[in-house]
Amino acid sequence: MYYAVDSYKMRSIDNYSIDKLKIPSLVLMERAAYEVALVVKANVKKSDSILVVCGSGNNGGDGIAAARILFLQGYAVAILFIGLEESCSEQTRLQLEIARNIGIPFENSNKLMEYNIIIDGIFGIGLSRPVEGEQAEIIENINNNHHRVFSIDVPSGICSDDGSIKNVAIKAECTITFGWNKQGLLLYPGAEYAGKVIVADIGFPDQALQQSKPNTFYYGRQDLEYLPNRKSNGHKGSFGKVLVIGGCKGMSGAAYLSAKAAYKTGAGLVKVLTDADNRIILQSLLPEALFAAYDDINISKELDWASVIVIGPGLGQSDVANDILWFTLKNSKVPLIIDGDAINLIAKKLDTISDNVEDRITWLSNNIGNEVILTPHLKELSRLISKPIDEISSQIIDIANQCSYNNNLIYTIKDARTIVARCNERYINVSGNNGMATGGSGDVLTGIIGGLVAQGMELYLATCLGVYIHGLAGDKAAARVGTFSLTASDIITALVEVLSSGIKS
Repeated sequence: MYYAVDSYKMRSIDNYSIDKLKIPSLVLMERAAYEVALVVKANVKKSDSILVVCGSGNNGGDGIAAARILFLQGYAVAILFIGLEESCSEQTRLQLEIARNIGIPFENSNKLMEYNIIIDGIFGIGLSRPVEGEQAEIIENINNNHHRVFSIDVPSGICSDDGSIKNVAIKAECTITFGWNKQGLLLYPGAEYAGKVIVADIGFPDQALQQSKPNTFYYGRQDLEYLPNRKSNGHKGSFGKVLVIGGCKGMSGAAYLSAKAAYKTGAGLVKVLTDADNRIILQSLLPEALFAAYDDINISKELDWASVIVIGPGLGQSDVANDILWFTLKNSKVPLIIDGDAINLIAKKLDTISDNVEDRITWLSNNIGNEVILTPHLKELSRLISKPIDEISSQIIDIANQCSYNNNLIYTIKDARTIVARCNERYINVSGNNGMATGGSGDVLTGIIGGLVAQGMELYLATCLGVYIHGLAGDKAAARVGTFSLTASDIITALVEVLSSGIKS
């Protein structure tokens, strides 16, 4: 697990390290500069010409110090300073003085084209205003002339909190960020502008992070160790029972994908509760699954059978579907994963209650239950909370915070960077690719999460890990068939390889 911080938490870490732990700011700056120089040296040649473009903040000081380190090691380096010296921090002013004393050339913006490598130190994590004037013009020139760019901490012009562009932003080949990753480098469009992100240790103690109370994280391959244990003497009852409620007449595909994904993720038993007309096709496609039809069973009995319930894939919007949903919500005694049509039916109910976002979120927290995972994509979330899609997309962290504040519902907000939010916890998913934007992909995700919950995983952990595994499977599938041709079935096929690399016994 890796933490990601916003600008407020990073400043808190910085201030605590300097003021409380007495680590001099200049020491941190020198360490940052050394890490930048190290990355640049590993990627450029002595014959390259390097221009360090710096502002007057400490980000600029990091760049000036990196220029000095490279210059003293024989690299062709010059500095373009575009800040105001009277606005420089004490440390940056000192770095400027040292650079001049040792003879590093200082250039003006007219010489930009003479350099093929740019080190971007114009703005740091504190940028909150739109980039304008000379700074905007220089950033546009750097982008338009296709320099190789190495950005310090964040690409200049990118908001480190949410990844938004402050009018214009540097497009970097590589970003060297310090201490911990930044939320804005994980979220789009910041993730695209940042290029390859290297998180460099510059000496912040872990206690500085912990005092800031980090609550945003993402996973790496090592986190597959969280997969549930597979007992060597286990039987099908040991690994849980997933009930998939979905599939209206003639619409069995979503329920099938969810059920198959649950099995492939390790669930012991999977039952599909669906329209009777889907019996033949489901039993042909997935003979391992148990089958029950809406019109010939006691739904209470089926709810009692399950360890976890997935409701919504292909459920439809009929009166029967609506009745089944609300009966399930009222009578379920096990964790619920609410997806697709079930979310849309809940949104219709909310339309009769209020158009106010806060009222709708409050109603959900008071009426849906405690052990519930909601898995909306942006359009479904827009219907659910009555907020425009573009507003959700541009403020996805804030929206996740608003939805999950002070309640136990788990919101899995599916997008290019899926966010999983509960109370004070935020997971940002970094696996996956654009080929996964295909029909049925979300149904596979609900099945994966259901399979993990069935095996006894805590709900939030199962949701975060399920989202990560889903993305990893999508990446493996894309490597095999390409992003253009990727289907939900390809994701399920690739699950086998992903899970086998992390299986515990």
